Amino acid sequence: MVKKTSEGVEAQDFTQPDVDGKPVKLSDYRGKYVLIDFWASWCAPCRRENPNLVRSYAKYQKKGFEILGVSMDKAADKSKWLKAIQDDGLTWRQVGDLKGWENEAGAMYDVKAIPMNFLVDPNGKIIAKYLRGEELDKKLAEIFDK
Repeated sequence: MVKKTSEGVEAQDFTQPDVDGKPVKLSDYRGKYVLIDFWASWCAPCRRENPNLVRSYAKYQKKGFEILGVSMDKAADKSKWLKAIQDDGLTWRQVGDLKGWENEAGAMYDVKAIPMNFLVDPNGKIIAKYLRGEELDKKLAEIFDK
């Protein structure tokens, strides 16, 4: 059976509020490569990964690469989440329903551990997942540096 998060499968659309409460849909990113990045302010491995994401975003954003950060923080930790975004220099859109591990997008994507990410192509298909550090750079170079 093909899992709903397998490579080649259409990414499930979801809508979550951004840091200002405005709804953001995954489908808003159609036509671009988008990395759906599940993370949390309290997650040390996530925070260690953020500088890699910042570098990749700076390098490929003008070529059509986007990141959509999805927070696995709880409502009680909203201020910590906002501070982490600021401290880590995350300039891309951040969303979260602030339900912690009950995050609806996290449940749709079967996220059981973080950091976790899915790379979605311009047609909305998952083309890779769990790309960290050099792996993400390699994949983006394959796509954009032809």
